[in-house]
Amino acid sequence: MTDDLTLNMDAYLPLRDVVFNTLREAILKGDLKPGERLMELQLAAKLGVSRTPIREAIRMLEQEGLAVTMPRKGAEVAKMTLKDMEDVLEIREALDELAVKIACDKISEKELQKLLEVKDQFENSTKTGDVKMIAEMDVKFHDVIFESTGNPKLVTLLNNLREQIYRYRVEYIKNPDNYPILIAEHNAIAEGLKNRDKEAATLAMHKHVKNQAVAVKSVIQCQDETESE
Repeated sequence: MTDDLTLNMDAYLPLRDVVFNTLREAILKGDLKPGERLMELQLAAKLGVSRTPIREAIRMLEQEGLAVTMPRKGAEVAKMTLKDMEDVLEIREALDELAVKIACDKISEKELQKLLEVKDQFENSTKTGDVKMIAEMDVKFHDVIFESTGNPKLVTLLNNLREQIYRYRVEYIKNPDNYPILIAEHNAIAEGLKNRDKEAATLAMHKHVKNQAVAVKSVIQCQDETESE
């Protein structure tokens, strides 16, 4: 277990949520590795809390697919599998393409301006090397598109999928070589929406999700090869 694990206190959140956010970030950053055991006593001592908020936080991690409970072993950080990634990104591809098609018809000039601003903010964030910030700006870019559909049911579906997507998004963003690709894809998506060109916007979104799938697949295969050695 990493020695850097410390509780990020927030006076406005219940303790279980503070613990959850701390563990979640450690998993997404790779400080807690896939397959690493999440032992209640050890985590409670490390974070200076009782076992109850640890137990509740682990349940929340399980709901997000970031932890699993193994028979006779207890909870551990969930491994990223090709099947999980393919399932999640298959749904994401369909919903993102649907969202951008609807947005071509419904996006307002104000929303379009916001999208262009967020697109530039994302590009600027890539210069910081802060993976968490870059991932959050990528989420924000997509959120503007989702909201511009004016379809709350679609937004709810996408939000429900968000946390499962986030882990793969972070893995992709960890590699700075992907930043120019992401910037170009965001530019193409925004240009398609600006021109209200459904075909161009949908194709750009399709490539955006597919490129992420290819890159993350490579990461998972390397992980599997390392474990088998």
